[in-house]
Amino acid sequence: MVTSRNPIDRAIDVLITVALLLLAATAFLPLINTLAISLSSKAAVSGGLVSLWPVGFNLSAYEYIIQDDKFWRAFGVSLMRVGVGAALNFVLTVLTAFPLSRTTRAFPARDVFMWLMVIGMILNVGVVPWYLTISNYGLIDSFWALVLPTALPVWNVIIMMNFFRNIPKEMDEAARIDGANPWQLLWYVYLPTSLPAMATVTLFSVVGHWNAFFDGLVLMNNPDNYPLQTYIQQLVIAQRLGLQGGQAELLGKLSNNTLNAAKLFIAMVPILAVYPFLQRYFIRGIMLGAVKE
Repeated sequence: MVTSRNPIDRAIDVLITVALLLLAATAFLPLINTLAISLSSKAAVSGGLVSLWPVGFNLSAYEYIIQDDKFWRAFGVSLMRVGVGAALNFVLTVLTAFPLSRTTRAFPARDVFMWLMVIGMILNVGVVPWYLTISNYGLIDSFWALVLPTALPVWNVIIMMNFFRNIPKEMDEAARIDGANPWQLLWYVYLPTSLPAMATVTLFSVVGHWNAFFDGLVLMNNPDNYPLQTYIQQLVIAQRLGLQGGQAELLGKLSNNTLNAAKLFIAMVPILAVYPFLQRYFIRGIMLGAVKE
């Protein structure tokens, strides 16, 4: 028997829906504003006339970016960083989380390794020791300086480890009775049932590598090795200092704000394209990987 809902409950649902829509709008409005600025004329942008719709529509900024070798070089560095870095993060996260998810009877030193990792994550040693360590390994101005220092994200390991612990023990025991070794357990039992957690940690890695700019700024001496976010950050700094560099010829046609907005929007497109495919696994992966039954 279906009963009609209380009017108060319906009103509360409406209020919650409106609140969530307003919250979503606060996330989308800056994106829309950035796109509008990138498509607007120099006069409109300089006069602060652009809000959520282009004023004096033109594609000059995007026409310039197509010919900007430095931008596409930095874009390529970031793409390679995401591909190599996320793959390395995923492999090391899985290979670390699996033994740490076992009992102390199967892995007696589990608690020792777990505490070492958590303490290292909490007690950050600081920028100077981090830089000196990377420098001593000869990685300065090298692509590997962007991926090796963050090769094992401890937070991802914790999520994956707790997800593995929630997998029914009966599946583990059945596979071991059939003669499966630890590698076969991981490949045939744990990974196929861990798609939400795998999508979650992969999304964390992809977003983290794509958005990182500080390490490129500190570790790269040659601007040709900058990842995209470092390159854009340098543009913003140059704009604030009034340094136009090689963009002086653009001043008659478009402003630096317009050009930088176009570059920022293009930099956001890859993440906006990837996120919808992983979003359905994201919440489930976080919830199942955050607590242990």
